[in-house]
Amino acid sequence: MKPLLICDCDEVLLHMVRHFGAWLDEHHDIDLQLELGSFEKAMRHRAGGDLVTRETMWSLIDGFFPAEMERQTLVPHAQEALAALAERADIVILTNLRDQCRDPRIAQLTGHGIAHRVECNQGPKGPAVARLVAEHGGPVTAFVDDLPTHHDSVAADAPGVHRLHMVSEPRLAPHVPPAPAAHARIDDWREAAAWIGARFDAGVPAEA
Repeated sequence: MKPLLICDCDEVLLHMVRHFGAWLDEHHDIDLQLELGSFEKAMRHRAGGDLVTRETMWSLIDGFFPAEMERQTLVPHAQEALAALAERADIVILTNLRDQCRDPRIAQLTGHGIAHRVECNQGPKGPAVARLVAEHGGPVTAFVDDLPTHHDSVAADAPGVHRLHMVSEPRLAPHVPPAPAAHARIDDWREAAAWIGARFDAGVPAEA
């Protein structure tokens, strides 16, 4: 039975916030201050300086996906790392986008040389990870994501999964502390691939 890698996309395989910020600047006169972390705190109207409302925030995110996805660029070494890991493991890209974005995301990733199963998810990722692990027969599994909340969720619903916290955007990473529920924090795919490979070599689940 092959090991399983369940991997996020935005800020793990593809840069997103830098391109989202450029789009907000160009088309909506909104500043995105990455050092403030969450979108709720980081997005301000340039005229007046008011925070963007939560409703407007989600409207803007929906405006970026999928219409502006071609702006996104590949994270260094991500394609090579996944290609190497795919020689020994099954890979699923678990992305928190609406279901109508699945085909555009598949096409986007394929254009960057990443051709693996893509599943869209809304909300915490723990239930989806648990379902994928069960579907694959419960192999040794690694999970990679940039958001601490998803590591919390996976720790609760699939505690035997090895959890790697990665924030690939250099301007954002220093402002995001390591996820408490992750087993490691690595922001470079060369080191991350070695860490994941070592978990697969050991062949044992993570300690709960």
